[in-house]
Amino acid sequence: MKKLPLSFYRQTNVLEIAKMLIGKYLFTNVDGNLCGGMIAETEAYAGVTDRASHAYNGRRTERTKTMYLRGGVSYVYFTYGMHHLFNVVTAGKDVPHAVLIRGIIPTEGIEIQKIRRKMPSGEKQLTNGPAKVCQALGITLKHNGIPLTGNAIWISEEEKTRLPEDAIQLTTRVGVDYAGDDALLPYRFILKHPDYFPVRNRNKMT
Repeated sequence: MKKLPLSFYRQTNVLEIAKMLIGKYLFTNVDGNLCGGMIAETEAYAGVTDRASHAYNGRRTERTKTMYLRGGVSYVYFTYGMHHLFNVVTAGKDVPHAVLIRGIIPTEGIEIQKIRRKMPSGEKQLTNGPAKVCQALGITLKHNGIPLTGNAIWISEEEKTRLPEDAIQLTTRVGVDYAGDDALLPYRFILKHPDYFPVRNRNKMT
C-alpha cells in the first residue's frame, strides 16, 4: 500500500474526500506499535458555512486554529473531558474543512488495539466510534497538527482498489443536534461490511 499524497487532502470538496476515505487504511505508529485498519465510517464538516463545524462562521480559537492549516494534517481534539477524536484537515490554507474518522475495521496490531481498549475478546464494538478509534490506535492531543505524510499517523490505499457506489451508505451525522437544519445534512458515509456495525442515528437515513 502507498500513502495518500498531499494533493488528495487538498482537494476542495470535503464531501468527496469523506467519501473517498472509505476503504482507505488509517495507521499509527505509537510507542513502536504499528496499528491500523480500513476506514469504515467518516463525517464531513464544511468549515465556516456548516453549523456543526468547530469553525462555523469563521470561528478561530486555540483549538480550531489547526483546521485553518493546509490540508494534509491531523486535527485531534479532546471532548467531554475523556475522549480524543481524530479528524483529517482538508482543502487549502484558511479553508477549515475537516473529515472526522468515525470508525475502522482493524487489520493491523489488533492485539494491541484490544489491550488499549481493554477488550481482550475483540468484540464488534472495538473501533466503531471516533473515540474508540483514537483509544485503539493510541491517538492523543500530542498528535494534533502533525502531517499525515509522516510516520506517526498516515492513511494508505491499496492500488487499483475502488469500492462500488452501493458499498457506501449515506446518512446524517451523529450528535450534532445543536446545528439546526445542518444536523440533517447527509454528510456521514458508512461502509456496508459484515464486520462493521455503525452507531445508529435517530435522524432519518438519506
